[in-house]
Amino acid sequence: MKNIVLLGATGSIGDSTTAVIRKHPELFKIHSLSAHKNDAKIIQLAKEFTPDNVIITDHGCYQKVKDALQQSGIEVYHGHDALNQVVQSECVDLVIAGIVGNAGMSSVLAAVKAGKTLLLANKESIVSAGHLVMSAAKQSAAKIIPLDSEHNAIYQCLGSTYQVGLRPNQVSHITLTASGGPFWQLPKDEFEHITPAQAVAHPKWNMGAKISVDSATLMNKGLEVIEAHWLFDMANEDINVVVHPQSIIHSMVHFIDGSVLAQLGNPDMQIPISYGMGLGSRIENDADFLDLLEVGSLNFEAADVDKFKCLDLARQAITVGGTAAAVLNSANEVTVSAFLGGKIAFNQIADFNDRILNSIAIETVESLEQLLEIDRQIRYETASLIKQTT
Repeated sequence: MKNIVLLGATGSIGDSTTAVIRKHPELFKIHSLSAHKNDAKIIQLAKEFTPDNVIITDHGCYQKVKDALQQSGIEVYHGHDALNQVVQSECVDLVIAGIVGNAGMSSVLAAVKAGKTLLLANKESIVSAGHLVMSAAKQSAAKIIPLDSEHNAIYQCLGSTYQVGLRPNQVSHITLTASGGPFWQLPKDEFEHITPAQAVAHPKWNMGAKISVDSATLMNKGLEVIEAHWLFDMANEDINVVVHPQSIIHSMVHFIDGSVLAQLGNPDMQIPISYGMGLGSRIENDADFLDLLEVGSLNFEAADVDKFKCLDLARQAITVGGTAAAVLNSANEVTVSAFLGGKIAFNQIADFNDRILNSIAIETVESLEQLLEIDRQIRYETASLIKQTT
């Protein structure tokens, strides 16, 4: 039985993970759960799974959760230091990193430094801190298994013995697929009229507003290119992106002999998560089986980087290196929020991201503290630029 720390238990990654655990109570025991401020849900999960620890990062919710679990024997802790401590516990076998945003970077780095097996769904820890995380993994021999469907698909094609962070032997290049979002066929000159309601209406999934907008601008795919660069030690030019509206093929690996391996499946996060939790052994989940006759056809088109400039900006960030990806990621957080708040137009997201990326001095990545300070700086600079311009 594997002892699991589930970080971000009340989010979508947490939902899919707990669904797999319910199906295999003989294989997995939750050692610790974490949440930010969804107190009702974390209390319910704690009562269901009876972990040793619950960690709450929002101070206002901490006491409420502590009081609710007072008679349960579950220890309740507060703050990011508690997260960092629990992921390093000797009895922990798997750490599932499902915390969203920069808030998840510290615990990811702590788990890697401790040499844990990390199932990684926190995008920012690789986009912004890829150098730190991958360097630490090499030193500690931590095993990283990516959970994003695209990167997990590559991992599956390479085989469970592949060590993330090393350039795969006998691989020529890789291809990430993108759904294209709701606007991939819309003329560029109509982008300025796109409303927030239209941008969050993804044709395939019901996602949060931020990631839906990132999918619509193809920034989400750009961030995944940056992740692939670090996770698989792939050069920028060896990472292709194609638009695949059916979202059935999640990624492809092209080998030097001309062979191509692809991972197919219905879009369901239980598939990559169960593969990660099984450490390469396939275990059952509740995802629907793929019916190719029902799908009918699989189509592919080139990603238009002129129309979807954010994808090109992500590639620029890889080329520049250093803190460029962190700068781009932070700027994008602010510009998307401004768009959703009606302060800027959809087409201005990429424009403001471009201006910030190409006006800020880029540094060598040295520490997590440095990256968090850069995040604060870029958020301020981006918000100021938007205020001055609009």
